[in-house]
Amino acid sequence: MRARRVRTGLFSAFPLCLALCLGVPAPAHAWQDGLRTEGDVASAQGLYSGEVPVTSQTDQAREAGFARALAQVLGKLSGDANVAARPGVSQELRNAAGYVDGYDYRQDQGTSPGGAPTFRTILVVRFVPESVDALTAALGLPLWPQPRPKPVLWLAIDDGSGPRLLGTGQANAARPLLERAIERGYRLGLPAGSAAEQAAVGAIWRDDPAAVARASARYDPPMQLIGKMYRGDAGWVTDWTFVDAGRVLATRSVSEGDPRRALASGADVAADALIKRYARVPPSEPAGTYRVAFTGLRSADDYLRVSALLQRLPVVRRVAPVRAAADRIEFDLDLLTGLSGFERMFGADAPVVAVEGVPAEYRMR
Repeated sequence: MRARRVRTGLFSAFPLCLALCLGVPAPAHAWQDGLRTEGDVASAQGLYSGEVPVTSQTDQAREAGFARALAQVLGKLSGDANVAARPGVSQELRNAAGYVDGYDYRQDQGTSPGGAPTFRTILVVRFVPESVDALTAALGLPLWPQPRPKPVLWLAIDDGSGPRLLGTGQANAARPLLERAIERGYRLGLPAGSAAEQAAVGAIWRDDPAAVARASARYDPPMQLIGKMYRGDAGWVTDWTFVDAGRVLATRSVSEGDPRRALASGADVAADALIKRYARVPPSEPAGTYRVAFTGLRSADDYLRVSALLQRLPVVRRVAPVRAAADRIEFDLDLLTGLSGFERMFGADAPVVAVEGVPAEYRMR
C-alpha cells in the first residue's frame, strides 16, 4: 500500500443552537449540497474511500481503522448500513489492509459542550476499486448502482419562533444530515431558499408532499426528502417523508435529545428507501455444498497451500475432505455464493487456477 503524508484541517463544529444556525450564512465554499472539501484537507472522496476516527497513528490503530473504513465502503457500495453483520464480511474485514491503495490523516477541531476546543485524528483510507468490487461480488452483497441520485432536502425547522425553510444559505445547519448521506453513499441537494420556496414551509408543516414536489419541480431528480423539525418533550422531533416521482416511499418520526442525531436520521430514511427500490443482488449460484477437486498436487506442501487457501476465503463456511489420490484431492465445500463467488476470491497470488472447460476443478500452478 502507498502511505501518504499527513495533512491537517479544520471542520466547523455543529452550532449549539439551531436557531443560531438558521441565522448564520453558509461558508463561501458551500454549493447546492452544502458540502465541498477544501483542497488542502484530506477527505474521503467517492465510494471507494472511507474515513474513521482513530485514537493514534500507531500500526495497531491504523489496522483497526482500515477494517472500519472498509466496512464503511462496503456499506456505501451496497447501501446496507449493517453490512458488517452479513455472512463472510466480518472475516474479510480482518484482511482490510490487503485492499488499501493509500491513506492520509486529518486533524478535526470541534468544541466540547463546555466550550473547550476538542481534536480528533481522522484516518482517510482509499481502497483499490477492482479488489473491492471482487469482494462485493464474491460475498453476494447487493449493489446500489451508479450514478446515485441526489434528492432535494426540503427541511423546515421550528425552534419556537415559527418554522423556517433551510436553504443553501443555511447549509451549515444541515451538515450532520449532509455528511450522513455521504456516509451512506449518496448526496442531498438543498433548495435555493428563495421567497417563493419559503412558501413551501406551509406544505411541509401540514404534511402535503404533493405541494412540496411541485415546488421542487425545477430541480432534478424528482426526489424529495421532506422533514419538519421541532422541539419535543425529550429534545427534538423530526418527521421525515421520502418521495420519488410523486410516490411516498417512506415515512418516519425520530425523537432525539441531540439535534445533530435528529437531523442525521433523515439521511438513513432516504437511503433505506432508495436501496429498497434500486439496489440489486448480483447473479450468482445459490449458497450450498459443492464438490470441488484440486489436481497437480506434488507434495505435502501443495496440500498445505490448498488447505490454507480454503481456510482464508470468507465465502467458505465448511471444508470436508472426500477423496484423495496421488496428485488429486476432492472436498465438499459449504459456500456462501456458489462457485463463481469462490473463484472471484482467489486473487492473483492464489496457488491454484480453474481448469478450463471442467467445472469445479482446479490445478496447482
